[in-house]
Amino acid sequence: MVKSIKVRVPGTTANCGPGFDAVGIACSIYNEMTLTLTNDNKCSITITGEGASAIPCNDRNVAFHAVKLVLERINQEYSGVSINMHNNVPLARGLGSSATAIVAGLVVANAATGNQLTTDELFDMATDMEGHPDNVAPALFGGVTVSLMEGKKPHYIRFMPAFPLKLVVAVPQFTLSTKQARQVLPQQVPFRDAVFNVSRSAALIGALTQGRIDILKYALADKLHQPYRQKLIPGMPEVLEAAIAEGAIGATLSGAGPCLIAYTQEEREKQIGDAMVNAFAGHNIQAYYIPLSIDTDGAKVVMS
Repeated sequence: MVKSIKVRVPGTTANCGPGFDAVGIACSIYNEMTLTLTNDNKCSITITGEGASAIPCNDRNVAFHAVKLVLERINQEYSGVSINMHNNVPLARGLGSSATAIVAGLVVANAATGNQLTTDELFDMATDMEGHPDNVAPALFGGVTVSLMEGKKPHYIRFMPAFPLKLVVAVPQFTLSTKQARQVLPQQVPFRDAVFNVSRSAALIGALTQGRIDILKYALADKLHQPYRQKLIPGMPEVLEAAIAEGAIGATLSGAGPCLIAYTQEEREKQIGDAMVNAFAGHNIQAYYIPLSIDTDGAKVVMS
């Protein structure tokens, strides 16, 4: 009997200001993927939703590679694969679209073959495919994650903030590759900037776990990547300032960008989102905003 498995995986925002390549948050925007292992000796991939026309529907598809990796890892024989992907996470915008695809492929293939791999094994595989754990960790586990590499082994801590935290993401209508965003970063930074980020990163985690909103507004500041990347995003300083002027606790670049994300506790998502979109418009950039919350589940099977 041919059996289909469907999983839902959240998009993510990484860095969160000072937590460069370390801190990530799972967001309440989701991609879905359905896998059917068949006996027809065919591989079919269909994609709908965000970025559908830009994602390969052949063996270059990263989700397919993730599925294949699981099947090879457990020595699962198969003759055919049918994959259907429906995407809501904007592509190449700093919301973890590649991590979402990788995690979806790994989790759905594992579920379809009897969950023979542990979640930590999937985390190792996802990190190896993505190259770093800061997006795959929250996509897999949900909540807020802090991750690190010890040699080639990834480790993570997962928690939920001590207070309800709302997210407002301004999505400009252009893409930005992570490779391009990394190319503008310096090979060395001033010692005082490194100290600045160490203190803010530590304060960020402390503020989230203890509900210290008074500290959080300072803890979201960064000097390691945002000052260099803002040249790639027209109006970035003004968009961040507009969010704070409308009551956001703070605002940062989302991942490598170009999405910008505001953090708030109050019911002011519309005011904050409109202000960010208008600030982008002042620099001739079309944008829209998405109000989000923190996803608590991470990747999960929604149909089997």
